[in-house]
Amino acid sequence: MRIYTVGFTKKTARTFFGLLGDSGATSLIDVRLNNVSQLAGFAKRDDLSFFLTELCGMHYSHQIALAPTQQMLDDYKKHGLSWAEYESRFRGLMSERQIEESLSPSALDNAVLLCSEDKPHQCHRRVVAEYLQEYWEGVEIVHLGELSSPPKRRATRPAACPPDSVSTWAEDLT
Repeated sequence: MRIYTVGFTKKTARTFFGLLGDSGATSLIDVRLNNVSQLAGFAKRDDLSFFLTELCGMHYSHQIALAPTQQMLDDYKKHGLSWAEYESRFRGLMSERQIEESLSPSALDNAVLLCSEDKPHQCHRRVVAEYLQEYWEGVEIVHLGELSSPPKRRATRPAACPPDSVSTWAEDLT
């Protein structure tokens, strides 16, 4: 079972959709609390759903159960809560919500968890993936854009989703 993660900030649409298309993933699960902000650009809920279907042949869904609460976000972003404490609280919230039981592993197999943060190191999408990895057997986590070479699982890429000639691949820092 493979779960991908990706953030959309600091990426062009070409890079973002290129990463998704190259991954071979079949669906994208939006784990953001707020997914309709004008600041999200091409990653606004309705636009993203359209682009995923048209460009990459992927299904879109929003899973609010995989998002932190507004209070948690505010404590971290506005009130100086440390990352370690934020992560601990968020893990507690996932445990309360029993996401490992309420979600089906098959629904997340070959899916991409989306959040806004560019890198996974201090983003809750990584925490979600790692939490599920602790409860479900055989989970491999791939952070898109963090590999030395892109995973190639799709035999052919939709013509409308051209390869990205400008993206660079960094070594995985996790």
